Amino acid sequence: MNKKYFCFVLLLIFAGFNCAYAQYVGIIPQPQAVSLAQDSLRIPRNINVYSTTAAQSLQYLRENALERFQVYSSSDKTRPSLVVFQAAKKAKDFLNEEGYELIIGDNIVVVAGHEQGYFNAVNSLLQLMDYYKTSQGIKIPKMHIKDAPAYGWRGFMLDESRHFFGKDKVKQLLDWMAYYKLNKFHWHLTDEPAWRVEIKQYPFLTLIGGVGSYLNPLVPAQYYTQADIREIVAYAAYRHIEVIPEIDMPGHATAANRAYPQFSGGGTKEHPDFTFHPAKEGTYTYLSNILKEINVLFPSGMMHLGGDEVAFGSKAWDEDKDVQDLKQKFGYTTNKEVETYFMHRMADTLASMGDKLLVWDEMAEADLPKDKTILYWWRHDKVSQLELGLKNGYAAVLCPRLPLYFDFVQEEGHKYGRKWGKGYNALENVYQYDPSIYADKEIYKGQILGVQANLWTERVHNEQRVDYMVFPRIAALAEMAWTNKERKNYTHFVDVLKNICYYIRQTVFIFMIRLAIRMRSLR
Repeated sequence: MNKKYFCFVLLLIFAGFNCAYAQYVGIIPQPQAVSLAQDSLRIPRNINVYSTTAAQSLQYLRENALERFQVYSSSDKTRPSLVVFQAAKKAKDFLNEEGYELIIGDNIVVVAGHEQGYFNAVNSLLQLMDYYKTSQGIKIPKMHIKDAPAYGWRGFMLDESRHFFGKDKVKQLLDWMAYYKLNKFHWHLTDEPAWRVEIKQYPFLTLIGGVGSYLNPLVPAQYYTQADIREIVAYAAYRHIEVIPEIDMPGHATAANRAYPQFSGGGTKEHPDFTFHPAKEGTYTYLSNILKEINVLFPSGMMHLGGDEVAFGSKAWDEDKDVQDLKQKFGYTTNKEVETYFMHRMADTLASMGDKLLVWDEMAEADLPKDKTILYWWRHDKVSQLELGLKNGYAAVLCPRLPLYFDFVQEEGHKYGRKWGKGYNALENVYQYDPSIYADKEIYKGQILGVQANLWTERVHNEQRVDYMVFPRIAALAEMAWTNKERKNYTHFVDVLKNICYYIRQTVFIFMIRLAIRMRSLR
C-alpha cells in the first residue's frame, strides 16, 4: 500500500466513518462492509479515469457512464483522475478473485487483486451513480466499501428450447446479470420442442429440429448460428459471465430425433421419441461429434448434459431388442442402469475434451467421476437426493423449484404460471432462501458451489413475459447469493429496488422500441 493510499484511508477513518457493519447503501447485492462519511462527492459531466491494471473494467465504466448518465470521460495519465484503479498489494490476504474495495473521498479509488474484482467494483459504482442521481446531477456519499461474494457460483438459466427469444434479449439479460454481479449463464438450448444451436456436421438438427415451440409446433425454424453463439459468448465474457450450454440427454431428445430418427430410443404417447438410443454404437459417435462442436463454441470448460426425467420415455427400451441385449451383456436389470451406462460414456467424451460434466440431481447415484461432475439439485421435495449427491462427493449447485424456479408465479393470486400445490415463489421467498443450511455443514464444506435460478418457458412465450417473470426476482437472487446473511435486510433491499425499478422500466422500454424498429425494417 503506497503512502498516499494509506493516508487517504486514515483520513476516511478519522473523518467521521461509522461502524462498517451497521450501514447500508444503494447497491444490490448489498456489500459486506460499508462505512459512510458525512460529505458527498459530485460526479461532473466530464471526468478523467486512469488505470494501469484493469483496462477492460475501466473501458466498461467509461461506456456505461456515457450510455446511462451522459458522463463523458477521458483516460489521460498526465491529468488528475476522478477514478483511479489500484492493484491490491496483498490480494490473497483480504480479497478473493471477485473481491474489491471502493473508496469514495475527494476522488474514487478502486482496489482489487483480479480483473473480476475491478469489474464488480465498477458495477457497484454504477449503481451508486444511479441511486444518487437527481435532476441536479450525481452526488455520491463518501464511503469505504469492502466486498466479496458469499458464493462463487451465482447463476441464471434460460430455457430457449420451448420458446426462442433471440440475441438481443439474451444480451439484455446478460447486462442485468452483470449489473447484479451474477456470473454463470446456463443456456438450455435443446429439449422436446426444438433444437436451438447450429451443428455444422448435422444441419437437420436446426433445419428440422429447430422448427416449432412449446405452444406452436409449426413456428418456422429458430436457432442460433455458430457465429451468433460466438458473439454472445464474447459479450458475456466481457461482463465476466461464463456461458454453460445444456444439451439434454438421454431424455428430452424429441427435437433431435425428429431430425435424425435413426438415433431415437423411442418414447411414449405423451412423450414420443423422447430418448436417444442407448444401445446403438452410432448414437455415441453422433452425440460425441455434436459435443465436439459445442466444446469449441463454449470455452467455459463445462457442459450440462441433463440426465433428468428419462423415465418419461425409457419404457420404450423394454421392447427394444438392442437395449435388452445390452442389459444381458452387462447384467443390468433396470433401465436406470442403462441410463447410468449412457451417461458414463458421455462423461468420458467430455473428459477427453477437458470439460466438466454438469447434471441434474437424478444422477446423484450414477457414480460419475467426482472431480469432474457438478450436480444441480432442483427437486426441493427431495432433499435426500441432494444429501445423497453430497455424501457421494459431488460438488453441487442449489436451484430448488421452491423458491428458485422463476416460471413459478410471484403472487398467490396470479393465474398464469406454475405453482407447487399452493406454493409459489414470491420476491421475499427468493431473498430469504438460505444456502448456508447446507453449505455451512462441516461434512459438506466446500461442496456447495452456490445457487442458481431457472426460467423454464412452457408459459413464458415472449420477451415481455420474460421480463415479468425475471424482474425483480433476479435482484433478490443476486443479494441472496452474494451477501452474507448477517448483512441482509429485506426492508432496505426493497427500498433500493424501488429506485432501480425505474431504471429497469426505462431500459426495457428502450429495448422494446429498438425491437419494434428492427421488426419494421424487416417487413
